Amino acid sequence: MSEPVGNVFVIAAPSGAGKSSLVNALLADDPSLALSVSCTTRKPRTGEIEGKDYRFVSMEAFESLQRENKLLEWAQVHENYYGTPRDKIDQAVLNGQDILLEIDWQGALQVRKALPSVVGIFILPPSIDALLERLQKRATDTDEVIAKRIQAANSEISHAPEFEYVIINQVFTDALAELKTIISSVRLRYAKQQTRHRSLFNQFGLDA
Repeated sequence: MSEPVGNVFVIAAPSGAGKSSLVNALLADDPSLALSVSCTTRKPRTGEIEGKDYRFVSMEAFESLQRENKLLEWAQVHENYYGTPRDKIDQAVLNGQDILLEIDWQGALQVRKALPSVVGIFILPPSIDALLERLQKRATDTDEVIAKRIQAANSEISHAPEFEYVIINQVFTDALAELKTIISSVRLRYAKQQTRHRSLFNQFGLDA
């Protein structure tokens, strides 16, 4: 049986590595990609839009999604729960849509158990010193919070070997080009091309 045409990409990185900037630039450049929208039990913050930033659900609804195995991954952060609903992802992939999941390594591990074909991409900073400098330039965290982020980064980076691809984000334009190359190479895999161009492959006797 042919596999779905669409792909699921998981992109993870320590805080400050530039993951969100790369993902936003990639989405702006490639309209055929879509970012998965997580659900959360926390209340919307000012300016957040239902269905765009998050799918805001009650605790009861979240627990129902858990019981019915409708979450690819989930985690508790402080008093709130966050998760990735799989309904729209499954449908999108069947329709040929490529989906990006911007989550941490723990979420990526859960997703891989549910979707073994997921493609993992890890974003590395060029050095810990560079990561520290970027976090300081943000000017949004105290020195204590930055120190905790650096400590967490060392732990997160140790999980980079669990991903198929690694990008070192030293020069943003180079890192973005490498990210685009990964997306393109995955789309050109034989099984994906065979499914996408079934009639052409049949003409050439490539229907096995």
